[in-house]
Amino acid sequence: MVSISLCMIVKNEEAILRRCLDSVADLMDEIIIVDTGSVDGTKAIAAEYTDKIYDFAWVDDFSAARNFAFSKASMDYIYSADADEVLNQENRERFRVLKESLIPEIEIVQMKYGNQMHLGTVYNFDEEYRPKLFKRLREFRWIEPIHETIQTDPVVYDSDIVITHMPTSAHGSRDLCAFRKQIDAGMGLSRRLREMYARELLMVGEREDLLAAENYFAQLCCEEGISVEESKECYSVLTRIAMEKEDAAMLMKYALKAVLTESCSEVCLELGHFYERAQDLEEASIWYYNAAFETVPVLVKAAGDEQALEGLIHIYEQMGLTEQAESYRQELLGRREA
Repeated sequence: MVSISLCMIVKNEEAILRRCLDSVADLMDEIIIVDTGSVDGTKAIAAEYTDKIYDFAWVDDFSAARNFAFSKASMDYIYSADADEVLNQENRERFRVLKESLIPEIEIVQMKYGNQMHLGTVYNFDEEYRPKLFKRLREFRWIEPIHETIQTDPVVYDSDIVITHMPTSAHGSRDLCAFRKQIDAGMGLSRRLREMYARELLMVGEREDLLAAENYFAQLCCEEGISVEESKECYSVLTRIAMEKEDAAMLMKYALKAVLTESCSEVCLELGHFYERAQDLEEASIWYYNAAFETVPVLVKAAGDEQALEGLIHIYEQMGLTEQAESYRQELLGRREA
């Protein structure tokens, strides 16, 4: 049976830390808690479960804190958990079975992260796989009978364990502030973080967040070599900003750029909102239809599903076309059940 180190970074988690640890502590062989500046009873609660509690000065970098926590681990595998996660009894048993049967060739175990859309978090699916259990030391192996090479891709196993995410508040404003700090410091964003920044702006961004992001995305979409996918992400954000500013010229500028490349549901949805606001209901219905049926989302799944179909329903109800409104209501129900 493998041994497992639990590694957590925490700050002011006294309200939920015990709930998390009670659900996993007896499955672990070592518990490591890294505190990034708590001023409540977090560290006292952690001390009920482990004496391996470390302070880490916060440097606006979650990866730095997690790497520090991982550096303190000594077991075969590392389980990375957040304080707002819980394993219920069924999944505790699945975890126990996994621990007893895990073969050393597996380097990463993915687990399903559930309840993701609680409190309006920035995910398109309520349940999806995330890497959660990591082999601490990697053993490099030669592969292929001829032209042999070192296996560089990790061996990943998708388990049936479901972790329940139970946040007490949304983290959107915190994340958007962190994105802005990194940009303002001239550090730039990776391709992955640019996508996450755009998605969070569309899903949880407030007016001030959107306006603060305008220059960044306006410059990004003009960069040489930017991909079609990245362009669509930029146009999605910029058309939302244009709607927030009630700037029709800006909206048309970026919507037309999107259409000339390869449009997406998010841009079509904003055009639907624009024409609905202008009381041009027929034109609004065309763009809501395009969002739902003729394009696909690049960032926010709901833009091509619920939001677009709800727009169609509302438009046809305003037009007094109840039969069409009902047909889209049934389409919406069908997609929700799928």
